[in-house]
Amino acid sequence: MDMSGSQRIEASREQVWHGLNDPEVLKASIPGCDSLEKLSDTEMTATVTLKVGPVKASFKGHVTLSDMDPPNSYKITGEGSGGLAGFAKGGATVRLEADGEATILHYEVQAQVGGKLAQLGGRLIDATAKKLAGEFFNKFGATFAPAAPAEAAPEKTGWFKKVFSSGAAALVLMGGLLLPECCLNGSHLHLDQASAFPICRSLAHEG
Repeated sequence: MDMSGSQRIEASREQVWHGLNDPEVLKASIPGCDSLEKLSDTEMTATVTLKVGPVKASFKGHVTLSDMDPPNSYKITGEGSGGLAGFAKGGATVRLEADGEATILHYEVQAQVGGKLAQLGGRLIDATAKKLAGEFFNKFGATFAPAAPAEAAPEKTGWFKKVFSSGAAALVLMGGLLLPECCLNGSHLHLDQASAFPICRSLAHEG
């Protein structure tokens, strides 16, 4: 099976290169990936559960990176065994091309399958491979998408804040709370009391 294509990713070449070598990013992007462990800068092991037509199996494989040219290109070779389901082995060349602030990822894949997988027919295998590649790039590209801003919680507005939202209303309310009743109705009946408010005396004198 041979497959080639390209994918635009909204990130710099350096970011994409880092993602292609980050086990956590790869594990989250590879469809059906159960585990992925980086043994060294050029070796990884992985366990992937896949379903190709009626055949579903867990494949354990070893991947080697070679011809490293960061952040431009590298070659991947690997082989995985799925027990009675068969095996898969092959390689891929990955090349990164800067496109403004984005990156075009070019890939060329050559693979062979054996066992029950080989009996399913090339058309089904090719269709499945293209589907899995599409899922991988969708997830991989989403890694670099900016996080959506958190939606602000609706502001709770009680009666107190509603009243104080207006400067004039605040003055009216404060007057009612801080001034005695006589100052509001003009009676000033308590002027003979020692506790009379100074403003009361002033208003009474003016009256």
